[in-house]
Amino acid sequence: MSIEWVNQAIDDLRAWGRAREVEVDADEVRLLCDYASDYLNVNELGDFTPETFDELLLSIYPRKVIAPPESAPETIAAARTLVAYLIETGAVPEERAARMRERIADIEPRLSDALADTANFGMAKSLFSSIGPESLEQSIAIPSGEVPDLGEAPCDCPGCTPLPAARLAPPEELTAALGGVPMLRERPLPGAGEPLREWADVVTGILERDPRGSVTGSAELDEGLYDLFDMLYRLQVRVPVGVIGDYLDDLSCDGECDLDAVLDRLSWCGLLDVEDGEAELTPLAVWGLREHYLALGLDAPLAPDLAEADAFGLIQGLLEGVPAELAEGDIDRWLSGRTPGEAAGELLEAASGAPAVARGIAVTIVDRLGAEAEPQVRDHLDDAELRPHVIHWLAARRLPAPQLTQDELLWVSVDMLALAMPAAEEDPEIFAENMAASGPPAHMIEEMWRVDHPDVVEVLELLGRSIPDGTVAKAARKAAFKARSRTIR
Repeated sequence: MSIEWVNQAIDDLRAWGRAREVEVDADEVRLLCDYASDYLNVNELGDFTPETFDELLLSIYPRKVIAPPESAPETIAAARTLVAYLIETGAVPEERAARMRERIADIEPRLSDALADTANFGMAKSLFSSIGPESLEQSIAIPSGEVPDLGEAPCDCPGCTPLPAARLAPPEELTAALGGVPMLRERPLPGAGEPLREWADVVTGILERDPRGSVTGSAELDEGLYDLFDMLYRLQVRVPVGVIGDYLDDLSCDGECDLDAVLDRLSWCGLLDVEDGEAELTPLAVWGLREHYLALGLDAPLAPDLAEADAFGLIQGLLEGVPAELAEGDIDRWLSGRTPGEAAGELLEAASGAPAVARGIAVTIVDRLGAEAEPQVRDHLDDAELRPHVIHWLAARRLPAPQLTQDELLWVSVDMLALAMPAAEEDPEIFAENMAASGPPAHMIEEMWRVDHPDVVEVLELLGRSIPDGTVAKAARKAAFKARSRTIR
């Protein structure tokens, strides 16, 4: 998926909606764009056609998206909003847009039934809905949990709070970016040495040398900038500006700050990038902060560029945790350096014999590839662990594929639940809700203990703790006991 064009499209769509006082379900439209990009070769808004909506709403949504039938009107409304936007911005001609509207009107009464019909479900949806929405389709290694409370400063001890690996922009890009910092137009760098080294001194001065209100206009707020930027460096994701506002309000002597003015000032300094209600450190700020940490003697590791790694390195890097947008960019660039067949072959070879989570990452990426990768994917039908995934991949592309046996179906259900265990343990309530809505039936759980899978005991114990239905939970605990007894023998 080209995340850049989708992000830009959603940003523009939100602005379009605000200007016209039109309610826009940006999340649902983003899902339409994401799937169109991933599966239908839509690389810009002008690539949408009536046939795109046919495939999206009657094939891909029922197969991939875990959504109740009653959500169909929301999806149809989002599709109509997208078409209205395409027309008004001139992305598609009026005649094509009229055919899109007709196609959506034809789809509308059929979508609810399509979402409810289990015969339409792909393996990812039918087996893994218990894991959470789109287990196999979600961005890889997205930082999890609630929006952080920036009022809780991290421990000052470096040993307790090691710094995460940071991804730096290339030096030439950083040097060029210095020319776009408004502050440096008024207060140029000395010019006596290397520009980035001088910039690092500027960042240290802003955060460490008691600027007495010269940065934000408030001495209290200036004193809190170090902690604020340290936390943003550690998070490595865009944060709602309201969260930053709450943090700054706690620092302000009168309990309230002029958030817009402070954000404008930090942007003027070249430290914050603020867009669409969210903020993050600029690449220059990340570079300057890391230099500051190194000067303090702290370990400030660099995140490798996963696009340059082999398949094993790519999977391992994603397992270690990469923010979503970085992960998407790395994956896109990694794939662009290979033919679909080469990519599939390398990823599946790396996944063979790997733990469930690593296998899940590999299969997720392979699922983005088109039918031209068929020979390399089909080569792994003889791998017992990959075979169910290969069968699903082939069937999803309407290519000849064998039927899953009952044993294979049980094995892959355990495999996918094993993939979900880290997220389930982190947020057991969400996992329990998903299990209640679409967990494995009792008769399948009762047979899982027979599966020769290294994680079967842990999976069944997780089900026993999580399933709200007492009878089914008891069946899971009983199956876990049987599985454990079998491994003891």
